[in-house]
Amino acid sequence: MGTWWLLLAIFHAFPQLDLWTADAFFIEAACGSPSGAVRICGSFPYGTQAAFIALRRILFYLPAVAALCLLYLLIANLQHHGVTYCRRKTRDCSVALTAFLLGPLFLVNMILKEVSDRPRPHQTDLFGGGNVFMPAGDFRGACDGNCSFISGEAAGAGWLACLIVLLPKPLRPALGPPLIAISLISPALRASFGGHYLSDVTLGWLSSLVVYAGVAACFEMSQPRRKLNPQTNL
Repeated sequence: MGTWWLLLAIFHAFPQLDLWTADAFFIEAACGSPSGAVRICGSFPYGTQAAFIALRRILFYLPAVAALCLLYLLIANLQHHGVTYCRRKTRDCSVALTAFLLGPLFLVNMILKEVSDRPRPHQTDLFGGGNVFMPAGDFRGACDGNCSFISGEAAGAGWLACLIVLLPKPLRPALGPPLIAISLISPALRASFGGHYLSDVTLGWLSSLVVYAGVAACFEMSQPRRKLNPQTNL
């Protein structure tokens, strides 16, 4: 949580970080019609390439698919009784699903993206749009809804990275790095497409780690001490 707020303060104080990153993916072009007003025209070419668009669609639905798989595992485990019932599996699946609902779905997509009013890069006048650039954390933009701060897809990708704790410990060194790499591709694509700034994807990705850790701590504290299981995946 402290790191999240520190990064937000840095991005807010130094908006050039967002502008430099977005400019690296933006290709300026001549405007189609002459106008007296000074305009910047161009595009984010990565967002028009079929391979990257297809990859983005796959990664867009991947967190939802993973959440459905966890829901299936949770329901299947709850149907067991006695020695076949695994308390830890119920806890781990419940933590993951609760973090998914509270983080990427509720906090990011239903609250922050609707109230932040921050235009996306391709919507600003610096990158071919018509709105004024707003730094991270400034809620005075002209975006009406589904705004840039923070990235919902990056939040979903960050939640995927949290699922490392559900892997058996012997498999984490082998499967953990690829899972983290996959979770970083989606934020990178969103920035290269001009859909989000560096601050949006960074804070979006990290927000899920904060929420997941908070939910896990609440689950742990809510259990009677005699039921605490030291053999936890976290």
